[in-house]
Amino acid sequence: MKIAVYSGSFNPLHIGHQAIMEFLTTDKGFDWVYLVVSPQNPFKDSKNAKTGRERYEAAVEAVCRHPELHVWVDDIELNMPPPQYTIKTLDALKAREPENDFTLVIGADNLQGIHGWRDFQRILTDYGVAVYPRKGYDLDRLKKDLIEECRHCTAPYVLDGTEEDVPEGMRSLEDALERSYNIKVIDAPIVDISSTRIREGIARGEDMSKYLM
Repeated sequence: MKIAVYSGSFNPLHIGHQAIMEFLTTDKGFDWVYLVVSPQNPFKDSKNAKTGRERYEAAVEAVCRHPELHVWVDDIELNMPPPQYTIKTLDALKAREPENDFTLVIGADNLQGIHGWRDFQRILTDYGVAVYPRKGYDLDRLKKDLIEECRHCTAPYVLDGTEEDVPEGMRSLEDALERSYNIKVIDAPIVDISSTRIREGIARGEDMSKYLM
């Protein structure tokens, strides 16, 4: 099966997350979305690490309210020793379910900062990413820059015009390079809401229920 791995703190899950998950399973052909709740982000303060299990349980409740979605809330990272790196999670999922194909789902902001991720080249080559837009980010430019960078990597195929067994859809050096860095831009809807805004609104006593999944 084709599995989209959507990882994050989800504190809390909101309609923006829901829109992306709906798009992945209805328009992009993924069989399931694995919603991986992270105990903490290695780039952020660890103060929320102890709430991982609570956020996982809240995510399960939210997803159960939408049985039409093909979404599985996964606690794999909560059971892994720290630090939690995305490549470790992807490898653990593949080891657990070798029959499935996993693709990481990230936003354009994450793609811009992908060089700071542990083993980011393996993420892009071994698993690939499906990238959704974010306001203020030129997603096509980000992808183009990474593909250009990959010209310094070893391409999986050398196309010299004489090969007979060229994979379907690969007829140029750019095709080969893009296969090496597997970056797929997805035209998912942009919902102008964030978990931070929801938490801040709740702290001010505002009713933010319309934004919750």
